[in-house]
Amino acid sequence: MNTDPAPPPREPQQTAEAARELIELLEVLWERGRDMVSSTPVSASQLRVLYSLDREEGISLRTLGDLLGSAPPSVSRMCDRLEALGFVQRLPSPVSRRQLELHLTVHGKAYLRELRVQREEALLAVIADMSPTSRKALLRGLTGFHEALGEGGPAASSRPRTPLKDVSSA
Repeated sequence: MNTDPAPPPREPQQTAEAARELIELLEVLWERGRDMVSSTPVSASQLRVLYSLDREEGISLRTLGDLLGSAPPSVSRMCDRLEALGFVQRLPSPVSRRQLELHLTVHGKAYLRELRVQREEALLAVIADMSPTSRKALLRGLTGFHEALGEGGPAASSRPRTPLKDVSSA
């Protein structure tokens, strides 16, 4: 049960605006991280495919399309490009000869690992400049946001499956 008093009428709007601004800044940091990892051009949509395959190893094109909310032909083309880059491989399903499974290659896993390291370093640099009180407040807010997504929010199906870590001592 939520015991917080009702927010003032403009507070949700102000919070949404602050979150949007933060997301836009994070997108800039994310792009810097991607540029530092590789000269291989991977679009945002292709990166979503890589993230999905990292979480759901061995899924079919149809399942991937459902996760992404994309039509099978466009998902297949994205996987073709990622396969050409050496990030994804299609393997026969052990369950059905008519079905293929999608897997990240060693190269694809290494790309994601390095990308995450670069992005985490960028975030840690900013978080280290925050006061301990601000870091705790950020963690509390992000945890609440994460929990709201987990309760059937609009992006519940694509949310990360790992709990948020306490970075207040970073």
